Amino acid sequence: MTDRFTLSTFEFFVLRTRTRFPFRYGIASMTEVPHLFVRTTVTVSGHSSFGLSAEGLPPKWFTKDPATTFEQDLPGMLEVISHAAKLAEQIARAPVSFFDFWRELYRQQSDWANGRSIAPLLANLGVSLVERAVLDALCRVAGEPLHRIVATNQLGLRLGEIYAELGDAQPFDLLPAAPLSSCIVRHTIGLGDGLSLADIPTGERVDDGLPQDLENSIRHHGLRYFKVKLFADVERDLGRLRDINRLLLRETGGDFFITLDGNENFKSFEAFRDFWQKAASDASLRELWRRIIVVEQPVHRDHALSDDTGAALRAWPDHPQLIIDESDGALGDLPRALVLGYSGTSHKNCKGIVKGIANACLLEKRRREGQRVVLTGEDLCNLGPVALLQDLAMMALLGIEHVERNGHHYYRGLSMWPADWQDTVLAAHGDLYTRHPEGFACLHLREGRVALGSVNTAPLGVAPLFDASQFERQPMP
Repeated sequence: MTDRFTLSTFEFFVLRTRTRFPFRYGIASMTEVPHLFVRTTVTVSGHSSFGLSAEGLPPKWFTKDPATTFEQDLPGMLEVISHAAKLAEQIARAPVSFFDFWRELYRQQSDWANGRSIAPLLANLGVSLVERAVLDALCRVAGEPLHRIVATNQLGLRLGEIYAELGDAQPFDLLPAAPLSSCIVRHTIGLGDGLSLADIPTGERVDDGLPQDLENSIRHHGLRYFKVKLFADVERDLGRLRDINRLLLRETGGDFFITLDGNENFKSFEAFRDFWQKAASDASLRELWRRIIVVEQPVHRDHALSDDTGAALRAWPDHPQLIIDESDGALGDLPRALVLGYSGTSHKNCKGIVKGIANACLLEKRRREGQRVVLTGEDLCNLGPVALLQDLAMMALLGIEHVERNGHHYYRGLSMWPADWQDTVLAAHGDLYTRHPEGFACLHLREGRVALGSVNTAPLGVAPLFDASQFERQPMP
C-alpha cells in the first residue's frame, strides 16, 4: 500500500485460556495461556479502520531458560510487545508508507533489544503483533485481501533492502501466482500425547466430544501428515518411534509422511547424528524413515548457527534435510543457516509477516538456482478466530502445502469464546469451521485438510472485525 497512513494508540486485551490436556514440548508443558489481542486504528486519506492481531503467549518458546518460571517470563513478553507498540505510535505519528514503517520499527526494536540482551525471537514478537494489526487495518481500508495486496506490492516492499541478493525482485516474481485453496494439516504428536486411548490414564482422559489420542485423531480427521516431537533420549525416542510407526502403518495403510522436531533438546549435532544413525539402521523403523520430510531445530538456538555446527554438517555429507525454527529470530538468520548447511526455515506469524515474505522469496530464488531448500509451516498452538486465520492466510500466500496445526487438538474448538463470536465465525468462515454436535464451533478437517477459501477473501484472513474490548484490559509495562 503505497498510500501513507497514521495510526492511533494501541490497546491490549486478554482472555485466559486452558488447554484440553497438557501440550508437552521441549522443556515445557502448556496448560494455561493468556491469549492477547492487540488493537489499533489506521487512517489512510481520511478513511479509518480498526486493525486486530492476536497471539497466545506460550511458556518457554521465545526464551528457553529452565531456571525461570512462566510467571517470571510473562512480563518480559509483555514488555517487548508494549515497546514495539510505543515505537509504532511514534513512527506513524506523521503519515508513513507501510514498508518504511516496518523497516524503522524493526530497526528501532532491534537496537533496543540488543542493548538489553533480549533475544531477537522474543523482541520480534512485538514487531509481528504490531505489523499484523496495522496490516489487518490497511487491508480493511483498501477492501482487499492479503494475497492481492502483496501480489500487487501495494505495501511497497523492497526485498533487496532485506536481502541484497533479491535486488529489484517484486513479491509476485517469487511467490505463487495464487494462494492455496486448502492445506494439509500436519498433526502434532506431543511428548505427552497418548498414542491410543489405553495409553491415557483414566483420570486424565478428556470426554469433551473431540479425540484425544493419536489413533482416534487419525480416524476422526483422516490425518496423513504428522509432526513428531523428540525427547533427545535415544532409547526413549527409538521405542516411541517404533510404536508410532506401527500405529501409522496400521491406521493409514502406509500412506503417511512425518517431520521430526528436536525442539532444541539435543546437546550437539554429534548427539543428534548418533541418534539419527541408530534410528536409520533400525530395521523396524525403515518404513518410517522413508517418509521423513525434514528435521526441525535439533540443537539449542545458542549453538544452532555456530561455526561448530557448520563444521559438523560438512563432516556429515548425507545428513537429513534440516531447518531452523527457534533459531530464526532475526533477519540474517536464514542466510546464515543456508551457508552452514541447513535447507531452510519455518514460517510462523509470530516471527514476522514481512520477514516471512522475504524468507520465502529468498528460498524460492535459491530453489530456482538449483539448491535444495525447504520452507515449512509450523504452529504455536494457534487459536482462532483471529490468530489462526491470520496465520493460515500467510500459509496460503506463501504456498506452504502442509502446515503443522495443533490448536484444534489441544483446545476444544472455539468453546472459550462468546457464543456470538462463534456464530459469527460459522457464518463468515463456514468452510473452515463447523458446528460440533455439542454446539461449539470447531475446525472442519476433511480427509486431513482444511479449506482456505473464506480466509483468502478476507482482509488478513479474518472476515469479521471482532470487538475484543469486552475482555479484560491487559496492563502493559
